[in-house]
Amino acid sequence: MRILHTSDWHIGRSFHGHPTLANLRIVLGALTEVVRERRVDVVVVSGDVFDSATPSADAYGVLQDALRGLREAGAQIVMTSGNHDSATRLGFQSEWLGLAGIHVVTKAPQHRVPITISDSDGPVHFYGIPYLEPSLIRHLYPEVELRTHAQALGFAMDGVRADLAERAASAGVVPQRSVVLSHCFAAGGQAEASDAERDITAGGLNLVAASTFDGPDYVALGHIHGRATLTPRVRYSGAPLHYSFSEANKARGAWLVELDAAGLGGVEWVSLPVPRELAVLTGDIDDLVTDAANQRFADSWVSVILTDQVRPLDGMRRLQERFPWCVTLEHRPSIVADAGTESYAERMRQRTDTEIVAGFLEYVRNGVGPSAPEVALIDDVIAEYAAREAGK
Repeated sequence: MRILHTSDWHIGRSFHGHPTLANLRIVLGALTEVVRERRVDVVVVSGDVFDSATPSADAYGVLQDALRGLREAGAQIVMTSGNHDSATRLGFQSEWLGLAGIHVVTKAPQHRVPITISDSDGPVHFYGIPYLEPSLIRHLYPEVELRTHAQALGFAMDGVRADLAERAASAGVVPQRSVVLSHCFAAGGQAEASDAERDITAGGLNLVAASTFDGPDYVALGHIHGRATLTPRVRYSGAPLHYSFSEANKARGAWLVELDAAGLGGVEWVSLPVPRELAVLTGDIDDLVTDAANQRFADSWVSVILTDQVRPLDGMRRLQERFPWCVTLEHRPSIVADAGTESYAERMRQRTDTEIVAGFLEYVRNGVGPSAPEVALIDDVIAEYAAREAGK
């Protein structure tokens, strides 16, 4: 059986105020082509299908088209809700979708009721564990302590292992092949969060150990936006689209997982297209906008760190003339003036009005005082003010 592991579609998310639906359509279309070309049997989506608990009509349209394309390409789909999703909205009419080969798991009690899909080697049990917020599910299991995500997922995985054992005993077949989907922050391996994931930890208490997922043949994780391998059988696929500049160097794609008769046969990374590359540029504004080598970033999302000693007043305008998709600007001077140990008030004692204004400009402009024309302008303003006061 061939399984394509993806997650964190975040349909409807913006990128620094710009919509991403068109780019996501491109990537999900490429995902469909992978399913068709590689003859994928099952696509698993491990949470955060939508970016918002109240998706727009356009976001629903993207999901509808993606699911239709994947089914027409020959794959069944198993998806779970993440911490960004509304479990109720995502799970609406899931019973009827299941009849069409699209299996949506959003309710906590469903974690130990697998979706069973068979191939020539027999059944494979897919256990979808929706995002389990302890405070929202503990009333369902009053006999169990569920205060952290680690406890909630430990409880869910105990249920999965118990169900697998019962099925193996009933069928007289050991082991039963299985896949688990979970949306969490699992510790270990190469997992590294970016600034795009919504925090679901509290002082580290809600980190989940990779060993929590012992048992199944493969564990398809979601939440971290970069691909990561915690163990050969426990992995994050990451998001299919870049949603933050902190993800600029993280590959976009999905894991192609093969299960043979004995269990996990192999895992292969399948790359997906990046509709608009990300670039982080650092330097003086004059160098950035005139360097011919930067022409290759004209169609990229661009984040700029300006190192000019004085922040340019029209910096973003000038940058967007060269880089139309420049969306963030940070001023980080390469030379920082030493303010000394004196307070600003101490430095301004016994100064003329012109010297006070000049000192203020020098202070706020990182050691750069007023130019000669600016000094003349300051003198004119002070003289005009003094004349007006004298005439009262």
